[in-house]
Amino acid sequence: MTHHEKNKSTRKRVNKPTSVLPVLLEMDGWKDYQLLDMGNGQKLERYGRFTVVRPEQQAMGAPALPKAQWDRADAVFSGDVEEEGPGRWRYNKQLPETWHMKYGAVTYNGRFMSFRHLGVFPEQAAHWDWVQQQIKAANRPLKVLNLFGYTGLASLLPAAAGAHVTHVDASKKAIGWARENQVLSGLDDKPIRWICDDAMKFVQREVRRGNTYDGIILDPPKYGRGPKGEVWDFFTSMPEMLALLRQLLSPKAQFMILTSYAIRSSFIASHELVLEHLGGLPGTLESGELAIREQAGGRLLSTSLFSRWSAPKGDAQ
Repeated sequence: MTHHEKNKSTRKRVNKPTSVLPVLLEMDGWKDYQLLDMGNGQKLERYGRFTVVRPEQQAMGAPALPKAQWDRADAVFSGDVEEEGPGRWRYNKQLPETWHMKYGAVTYNGRFMSFRHLGVFPEQAAHWDWVQQQIKAANRPLKVLNLFGYTGLASLLPAAAGAHVTHVDASKKAIGWARENQVLSGLDDKPIRWICDDAMKFVQREVRRGNTYDGIILDPPKYGRGPKGEVWDFFTSMPEMLALLRQLLSPKAQFMILTSYAIRSSFIASHELVLEHLGGLPGTLESGELAIREQAGGRLLSTSLFSRWSAPKGDAQ
């Protein structure tokens, strides 16, 4: 798998991190994932040994591969084109309930979900690698908080790299899946706290307790609900969340990542909001888009926006 960073410009601000934008992080795929083709509002992907067709609003061009190849896909999802919209899978052959895939030190289960997901967001691989680089550069055990942690790859990979991880998700089912992945990966002995809780309430309590973290991973949905019906709305909840997370960054904090799938926003809006709440911190804040490189025609598919801050290199020790 390869990652590419393009089109950077840098601007320093007084008492704020150096701004680097726009940054385009391209992901070409790896052994267990490829974006094979896209077009007409759909994408053809390979997850391990299975090929799937899923809706994709940003796939606006024409497919490069012949229709016959799309028709041979093992599973096709039809339904609401919104990221969290409901729908159903149609299977073209008998498929297992779960199957194993691998990324680095982590083995994880794939599973067909009712909201078109399969247990992994492949574009996040660029961040997974970056976080492991940050942990290695720090040359000390880091305390990492992973909010909206889902099935745990962004927790297991840092733990495998030596971090102490706190994984928070509002879904018991997602945490159960993440712990399955921990066992599959042989990482049972790694220091990971698995917490089923509303992300905002957890962060509020951590601030009151005076706890801090050296790294924070934040991958929120556009909308969501906590275990007791708490409402999350990206556009109204994010400012409060970032203000709290600023208080949770330790004096020797190494990094923070925010990924946004609220595409009607922009990386500039995300960048300025994070910059507002990280005032006074040295280091670098870079923002842009995550994208996956298609295999058939070489086109890029934008998947999400991101902003990520890292401490000055001299502070990594």
